[in-house]
Order: sequence, then structure tokens, then C-alpha cells
Amino acid sequence: VQLVESGGGLAQPGGSLRLSCAASGFAFSVYHMTWHRQAPGKERELVAAITSGGGSTNYADSVKGRFTISRDNAKNTVYLQMNSLKPEDTAVYYCKASGIGYWGQGTQVTVSS
Repeated sequence: VQLVESGGGLAQPGGSLRLSCAASGFAFSVYHMTWHRQAPGKERELVAAITSGGGSTNYADSVKGRFTISRDNAKNTVYLQMNSLKPEDTAVYYCKASGIGYWGQGTQVTVSS
């Protein structure tokens, strides 16, 4: 199993970033996928989830209306579009396949002016 997150970086408040997570080593298209984040000194939290076929999504209240999770099963990739970023979105972001106990290395997102 391999999950490689990318797309993080520095963004200004109100800005946007698009995270990608390239998956390999398992049957990506049959797994629900999730994005999580962990800020310094805080526990890792679930941010967004998408079903295996992409037909249903769920979001943490803190990101609802600003973040969008999507996936491309042909490319074995899940995305997180983040708009209207806030300083409190600063964290390391991880993707995960539901039911598989493996985490990638994550990608750092920093929101600061």
C-alpha cells in the first residue's frame, strides 16, 4: 500500500490549494477514501470522506462549504480542493483508505499572511 499526498504549501487567508493523493498497492476503486489533518499539538481529525464510487461525500463542520473532496478512480487519485482558507486550516494533511491501517507521509498546509 502506498499513499502519496502532494499539493500543500503556503497560502494566504482566503486563498486556495488543491491537494492530491496518489494511491497504489490496493484496489482503490472499491475503497471509501478520507482526508484527515493534524495541527501542532492537536489530535488528527477527519476532514472529508468520499464513497468508493464518488457518489456521496461528508465533511467536518469546520470545512463544510469551503472544501470539496473528489476522486478519479481511473487515476487512483483522491483530491481535496480547499477554498477560503483560514489560519486554523494550518496542519499536515493526510489521505487514507477506509479500513486500511496505513498513513502516507502527509503534506503540509500553512495559511498565513
